[in-house]
Amino acid sequence: MFMTSLKFGTSGLRGLVTELPDAICRAYTLAFLKHMQLAHGTPSGGNLLVGYDLRSSSPQMAAACISAAQEFGMNVENCGPVPTPALAFRAMSLKVPAIMVTGSHIPADRNGLKFYRPDGEIDKTDEAGILSALDLESVASLPSGGESVVITPDALENYAKRCLSLLTPTALAGRRIGVYQHSSVARDLIVNILQELGADAVALGRSEIFVPVDTEALRPEDIEFADAAAKKYKLDALVSTDGDADRPLIADEQGVFMRGDSVGLLTARFLQADAVVTPVTSNTAIELSGLFSKVYRTRVGSPYVIEGMEQASKDGYQRIVGFEANGGVLLGSSVATDGGRLDALPTRDAMLPILAVLGMAAKEGVALSKLLENMPSRFTRSGRIEHVDASRSGPFLQNLLDASQRESFFVELGAIRENDAIDGVRIVLSTGEVIHYRASGNAPELRCYAEAATDERADQLLEWGLKRAEVALASIEAS
Repeated sequence: MFMTSLKFGTSGLRGLVTELPDAICRAYTLAFLKHMQLAHGTPSGGNLLVGYDLRSSSPQMAAACISAAQEFGMNVENCGPVPTPALAFRAMSLKVPAIMVTGSHIPADRNGLKFYRPDGEIDKTDEAGILSALDLESVASLPSGGESVVITPDALENYAKRCLSLLTPTALAGRRIGVYQHSSVARDLIVNILQELGADAVALGRSEIFVPVDTEALRPEDIEFADAAAKKYKLDALVSTDGDADRPLIADEQGVFMRGDSVGLLTARFLQADAVVTPVTSNTAIELSGLFSKVYRTRVGSPYVIEGMEQASKDGYQRIVGFEANGGVLLGSSVATDGGRLDALPTRDAMLPILAVLGMAAKEGVALSKLLENMPSRFTRSGRIEHVDASRSGPFLQNLLDASQRESFFVELGAIRENDAIDGVRIVLSTGEVIHYRASGNAPELRCYAEAATDERADQLLEWGLKRAEVALASIEAS
């Protein structure tokens, strides 16, 4: 039997490539298809889409998934290297399940599988169903062959048409936009779309070796690259995505990257959203802006944002936009746009926010750095304490749920105006400043988030929050 530490996180099944040999990929594919048949009525002779990113291990893993699906009796459409939202859009349009082979932004020695039902991302109930159907005892005996399936371009072409429908054909005319290509699966698509919209697109930084660009934890070399490129090429903006193109990176004309939650806020404004759904880790400028009739706050992770969008729809809102602090935008309802109409796409998408922000700046005739000038001034910082498992993070957070212990813990910072336990413990001080603690869902870590009206104060609050938590955790361990 295979020993594995593979597990589902907020973005699918993840693990080391060494833990994802052909047999394991086939076993999870069969488990997914069995669950789809039992829980969602997907026929064994139906259709399945498979796509993958550009890391070196992905094509082989995709071939193993295709082989297993063929064994199960499925007709497989091999979408080839394709952005995750493009695969999801194709699957939802055809109302068929899909598997995306991607590790997103994590290093090249790791990879993963992301599963889609005919109506969108799987949820936590589906994860349990897949694990229940998983048979690791017999994976070694599963066949390794199968008929090769020619790559079809439909998913990529349909997604490109969707992207182009957001703006008018010459919306970006006169704008010089750098595309930090690295190993993003959307690197050529971005250039093509920007050019079709009239921009002067400059392809930069292409890599044939996988680059783990994390939009929430940028590497120093990414920051330096943007700064140098903006100056050298006299750019109006620099754009990019993570590996599977479901999270955007947008830098202004000065080469300064925008925060993901700011990108989400601007996208929601551009789409004239009446309801916004976002995790508690996104900053409070969203509420303070007064732009939206309703703001729903959720736990961290796209499944929770999707649940929130479904609730917003039930509550009668018509233009629903969800986004995460990493900048990935989910569209919860169909909306009219300058270039036509966008159908709902309840999965993270990088191209929507990239085009929305660029389109807004062009339409208003301003530099990207000016887009947030009239928004509330809020700055966020985040950090983590590593090697904190549930035996310590659990009691730590539980203590903060007690009113008297919570007040004692934060007494140095002043009075607490409000608090919530949507995901961990989040407090808002009487000053409007925020400190938020939560246990990571992907690693033995305690995360700390701070928000304030200035960069300097946000840094101070984060430093205080981490040091204060370390003292409390040491006390818990000692007891």
